Amino acid sequence: MIITSEGNEKRNLKRETLSSDLCITGGGMSGVCTAITAARQGLKVVLIQDRPILGGNASSEIRLWILGATSHMGNNNRWSREGGVIDEILVENIYRNPEGNPVILDMILLDKVSQEENITLLLNTSIYEVDKIDRDTIKSISGFCSQNSTRYVISAPLFCDASGDGIVGFLSGAAFRMGAESKEEFGEMMAPDESYGDLLGHSLYFYSKDSGQPVKFTPPVFAMDVTKEIPRFRNFNSMEHGCKLWWVEYGGRLDTVHDTEKIKWELWKVIYGVWDYIKNSGKFPEAETLTLEWVGMIPGKRESRRFEGDYMLSQTDIIEQRIQEDAIAYGGWSIDLHPADGVFSQRDPCNQWHSKGVFQIPYRCLYSKNIRNLFLAGRIASVSHVAFGATRVMATSAYTGQAVAMAARLCANYNLIPRDLCRRDLMTELQTALLKTGQFIPGLKLKDSNDLVQYALLNASSSLKFKGLDRSRLKWRRLEISAAQLLPFRAGPAPRISIPVRAGKETVLTVRLLTSERPDNFTPDVLLAEKTFGIKGGQQELEIDFNVMMDDTRYVFIAFMRNIDIELAYSSQRISGILSVFNGINKKVSNYGVQNAPDNSGVESFEFWCPERRPGGENLAIELSRETDLFDVENIRNGVDRPLVQTNAWVSAPTDPHPEITFKWDSPQRIKRIELSFDTDFDHAMESVLMTHPETTMPFCIRKYRVLGANNELIYEKEDNYQTRNIIELANPVSTKYLKVCFSHPSSDVPASLFSVRCYGD
Repeated sequence: MIITSEGNEKRNLKRETLSSDLCITGGGMSGVCTAITAARQGLKVVLIQDRPILGGNASSEIRLWILGATSHMGNNNRWSREGGVIDEILVENIYRNPEGNPVILDMILLDKVSQEENITLLLNTSIYEVDKIDRDTIKSISGFCSQNSTRYVISAPLFCDASGDGIVGFLSGAAFRMGAESKEEFGEMMAPDESYGDLLGHSLYFYSKDSGQPVKFTPPVFAMDVTKEIPRFRNFNSMEHGCKLWWVEYGGRLDTVHDTEKIKWELWKVIYGVWDYIKNSGKFPEAETLTLEWVGMIPGKRESRRFEGDYMLSQTDIIEQRIQEDAIAYGGWSIDLHPADGVFSQRDPCNQWHSKGVFQIPYRCLYSKNIRNLFLAGRIASVSHVAFGATRVMATSAYTGQAVAMAARLCANYNLIPRDLCRRDLMTELQTALLKTGQFIPGLKLKDSNDLVQYALLNASSSLKFKGLDRSRLKWRRLEISAAQLLPFRAGPAPRISIPVRAGKETVLTVRLLTSERPDNFTPDVLLAEKTFGIKGGQQELEIDFNVMMDDTRYVFIAFMRNIDIELAYSSQRISGILSVFNGINKKVSNYGVQNAPDNSGVESFEFWCPERRPGGENLAIELSRETDLFDVENIRNGVDRPLVQTNAWVSAPTDPHPEITFKWDSPQRIKRIELSFDTDFDHAMESVLMTHPETTMPFCIRKYRVLGANNELIYEKEDNYQTRNIIELANPVSTKYLKVCFSHPSSDVPASLFSVRCYGD
């Protein structure tokens, strides 16, 4: 029992002091991925989140899907899903939560963080004070937890602000900006004028469900009459809810930090007004049994403060895909700007302009230019307002956090501050360390002298000699939109191509051979050849000889132009690094088949050729006049773990009953750690909430494998793999001159494939 007497004595809050190697503020996707990555690198981490759950805009409090360079599979960024921890989380979510339940995603994030012994997690804790050693260096930060009435003081040599609004950066005196730069500052033709506005606003979402019986709705007094106040009120319908209503946005002309509560109330007025319109206008009889299941309590923020680093990424960096010597991450979302008036604007709700491929993000954008020990992660990174339109999305933000975590490890190892890592030798070490954890960086290959596989004699039981796709079970599809097969071709004469076609009547078919100006892009902006064929009625084999000499190894598009009188044959077989694409439409990302860039916009015009989502997306039943050997076992040590200029994968022959790879060394090697990288389809966007997915495991991913030693003794066995990266830590290191990894085919339609195997000693 506690009994206190009345008195005037001052009472103090309970106070706890914590110390760590890295203190991270913000538990959204960028903060979570920063924390997990840093903890796995051996750093003691304190992760501070001002909400009761993790995930930020992806959490069940806001319910926005996690997206990045894949952009709903609606751009030309093939195989561009982010790697490392954010990939691990998205793949895990698909496996456990293909229905896109945001509450399950909350659970997965808490589960991932709780498994890391090096992370101390403080939920419901808001930072309110920064203590500094001197003008340029943070000593500690203070936070208050509303749930246990405790004040925390956390000290660390390194701090990372991943809080979205940049609370630590703001309180520490870090240089920042809010609003849009002029066209002149960075030469950005897309910089908005005053009528468009400086800031992107906030959004609130709602969920509805069918109760199976009539449900009435009486709106609150504050509900807005959307038919009078929302110019696009006719766009509301009873079938859309959640983040499909991303355009219900407001606040771009207010202070998006300090006016957030005011913005939230205005959005509540809109949301309840929308539901009143759906339920009571009489225009949606199908909504009679619908009920309002959930309404967001806090708005999802897009833009507030952006902090200044030693470099500010701009529109030109993105559109020109400029090479950055200190590249540590990449983006690929469109430059996606919204009118500041949001849902009340007469303008289109967004203005999305895509680049022809992914763009590099430099390390210099990820630390403060004037606070020596402050990293910047997520949407507060050092970018212009226009570039922010592309870097702000969650998967890209998470990717920058992973880079910050690895940089923090190097700073801790060498007693450095963030800026010091810009030295060429240290930057190479940082980039190498990131690549080793699955962080794909465009333009870079992993060169790891510690990897024992680099010195082994490799042999595979088989390697696919690709000459075409299986035709035992053909599916016929009308050529209602132009379709293409994306294939890697070797340097030299292009092979002849054949495919079964059917025609309802005599007609003409145009076929093009296209490629990308940049070999690491997948925008078909170079026409290599075009052929036109007279097609007779009925089924026939179309033979195509483009008579083209390929200057180098790269992907090409074998494109069949739209003709509704033609049907093409498709195969049920799927192979890593081979994909069909279509010149269709994806309105989610302003893809209407072609991007027609306005004059003086600083962006380019080009066509979109994008894949279909599964269970669609079968490959065209193409055959080649000769075999290609782009699936050789040597690919597993070439330093690139996804399709790019070529497949970069070993693929076994489909007829191989027991696919396996052997490794032989001249002398015994002591092996402690084995890492394998599987194909979890980096082209699949894996939206985390609301959208459903047709499978829990990706069709290319090997589920079962065994690792055997010199006398076929079992070293390790996996029965239910679904993750991209498998890391095998052997409790008892093995000393051997011989290693064998045996695989099972994922299915009868998909041969076994692998991007890499790496082995390390202790």
